Amino acid sequence: MQNQSLTINKISIKDTPDFENISNALEKNTSLIKIDHLQWNDFPYKPKVSFRIAHSDSLLFLKYYVKEEHILANQTESNSAVHKDSCVEFFIDPTNNGNYYNFEFNCIGTTHLSFGAGRYNRVKIPIQIIDDEIKVWSTLGNKPFEEKSGDFHWQMVIAIPSTVFIFNKGLNFSKLFSRANFYKCGDNTTKKHYLTWNPVKTKNPDFHRPEYFGLLNFK
Repeated sequence: MQNQSLTINKISIKDTPDFENISNALEKNTSLIKIDHLQWNDFPYKPKVSFRIAHSDSLLFLKYYVKEEHILANQTESNSAVHKDSCVEFFIDPTNNGNYYNFEFNCIGTTHLSFGAGRYNRVKIPIQIIDDEIKVWSTLGNKPFEEKSGDFHWQMVIAIPSTVFIFNKGLNFSKLFSRANFYKCGDNTTKKHYLTWNPVKTKNPDFHRPEYFGLLNFK
């Protein structure tokens, strides 16, 4: 199977890194990438999802764009089960050693982050590191809510410093060659769904499959 690949541009954020400044830099210097692979027939619902990605040596920037019919944000504690809410995810094996970090964000920015070689026996990154170092801004705010149904468009900007990759000390994104995948899910939404950037050829939905990661080439 042919893996998809992305070239990750290096950008400069001249002002305080916030939603607007990061968004502007990403809009000017990156391409919009779709998360649109739908492999599992039992879950046919397909929200419209895309993202942008860039870096500035020690910071990784992501922006997600989501259009969906149901939004849900129950989880408010870091390292909680955010995949049950309206959720976007980014899994990355930064140095291609078989171990990857799974960054998961519900639509109000609650973050789950752990590390390991597969689905089981993963090591959770300390909550203090998540809360102090990862910055997330959502157009839906940061307050929890029960499911809402309608026609929703939301965006999320994320700034991830290299220091949160605690099992890769001294990590610098410049010239890095990594493997990764990008996802959208919502386990407890009315229309449960599982979308991927790089195809995952499994019988049932499973994001913890690094053998199906695509390729990231950091400039």
